[in-house]
Amino acid sequence: MSETPIIIREFRIGDEMALHSVFLSAIHDIASKDYTPKQIQAWAPASLNHEIWTKRIRSINPFVAEFQDKIVAYADVQPDGYIDHFFVSSSVARTGVGTMLMNHIQATARNQGIDVLTSKVSRTAQPFFARFGFVIVEQRVPIIRGVAIPNALMRCEMTASPSFKPTSE
Repeated sequence: MSETPIIIREFRIGDEMALHSVFLSAIHDIASKDYTPKQIQAWAPASLNHEIWTKRIRSINPFVAEFQDKIVAYADVQPDGYIDHFFVSSSVARTGVGTMLMNHIQATARNQGIDVLTSKVSRTAQPFFARFGFVIVEQRVPIIRGVAIPNALMRCEMTASPSFKPTSE
């Protein structure tokens, strides 16, 4: 990446479709190495109900990562410590954007007095989450649109997990 800074900011009304593009890229371009085409299509179909997506994104109120005025990643942390969405566009995969976003989530959790983070994490993202102190609590196989899509419930005790600052991811 160039020397242009990555900015992490609060979600703004109007970001929803850019976040959908990040979501699709993360799943179709990155997670596709660990899931079948049928699983990818069930998880992230190209067709979109704009109203449902907009309502969902607004309800989780994510942090947004921007690079060169373009949204390239987003993630949230809920008051109970649950991370519902954590997605990085393939255009910036393995550049440190995800690390910055996870460090931001962990710092936010600490500032809000959240002791434990949890998330349902894809096969693809499990090694990344593990680098930040997350451990697998349970392997899961949820059914989405009639298709089994394995993931893991992961947990991170905030007192035991310092922020991770690798040179790349």
